[in-house]
Amino acid sequence: MAKVVAVTGNEAVANALRQANPDVCAAYPITPQTDIMQRFSGFVADGLVNTELILVESEHSAMSACVGASAGGGRVITATSSQGLALMWEILFIAAGDRLPIVMPLVNRALSAPLNIHGDHSDGMGARDCGWIQLWSENAQEAYDNTLQAFRIAEHMDVRLPVMICLDGFIISHSIERLEYLDDAEATDFVGKYTPLYPLLDVDHPVSYGPLILPDLYMEYKRAQHEVMTKAGKVVLDVAADFAKVTGRNYGLFESYRLDDAEIALVILNSAAGTAKDTVDEFRGKGIRAGLLKPRLFRPFPYREVAEALKSAKAVCVLDRADSFGGFGPMYMEIASAMMLNGAKPLLINKIYGLGGRDFLPEHAELVLSELAEIAKSGAVRTFKEYIGVRE
Repeated sequence: MAKVVAVTGNEAVANALRQANPDVCAAYPITPQTDIMQRFSGFVADGLVNTELILVESEHSAMSACVGASAGGGRVITATSSQGLALMWEILFIAAGDRLPIVMPLVNRALSAPLNIHGDHSDGMGARDCGWIQLWSENAQEAYDNTLQAFRIAEHMDVRLPVMICLDGFIISHSIERLEYLDDAEATDFVGKYTPLYPLLDVDHPVSYGPLILPDLYMEYKRAQHEVMTKAGKVVLDVAADFAKVTGRNYGLFESYRLDDAEIALVILNSAAGTAKDTVDEFRGKGIRAGLLKPRLFRPFPYREVAEALKSAKAVCVLDRADSFGGFGPMYMEIASAMMLNGAKPLLINKIYGLGGRDFLPEHAELVLSELAEIAKSGAVRTFKEYIGVRE
């Protein structure tokens, strides 16, 4: 039976990690993630989990410890943000390349310089090509639900890849929301028992991880890694279907909001999507056929499915809470690729918003939708990339 609580996003994610009862946790603090590992260390101290907690000297060490523990045959977790993820960079590739199903909440925060501890998507977008599956969350409920599902996805025998669960720093991590927890027994049963695959500690069946591969095999290995990643989408949907049976909460590769007949559409991630949905409703009330697509699975990216969902739109704005200096925003480039792949040709524009934790407000969504309505009517685009909510 579900338990209704009022909790922060960090507390919700920490509780999901407790319910999964991992074998090893490598913990290191960084704002705004610190609260997750602090709460989890309390669960360890109170005997509520059977977890070996490793206190390390850096995030690079945290991910290195996770790699060793996962290769050894354990269910393994950690959490991080921003510069912490950047310090892990080298080991992120090793975790994915060695097919280690590590689960890591990523509380999204701006990257330095200048130093900023508030939420944007620079960290997660920077890590999009590390070989990790990425799930993104609009609110604390989704962050909790995605964390429980992440274990099933990562540990599936057709996948065996690490997963990061993205949630907006402070906006989700530190805000208190109404949330439904699964009963401990239900959650533990859903996550399931961990089954090691080729563990290093099985001395009767010795294996080697991360050996030297020269040009004669390296490319084949990387192609195989890509092919495994492409299987993850089906597993994500299968796990979501099982989760819906337990909770009644439905998840897909993305959320389509009033898109079926939309002539103009927004594409936007995480917490800002909730703000934008209200504005979409207001435009619908004016007779303007607006819609919204909120990606959930960003890696692997569901190109064909996204293009199909946006096929009726005449004009689309992709809003990025991260920048690619000298280029379009990272999500814009994915959406543009998706539309070309499917032969769809809406007019696409890109807005950069909310960097360093700057608020995304209803009037920002209203300005963008008004511009899209004008573009759909005239067929003319004033500027393809623009910063909104920025001081002149």
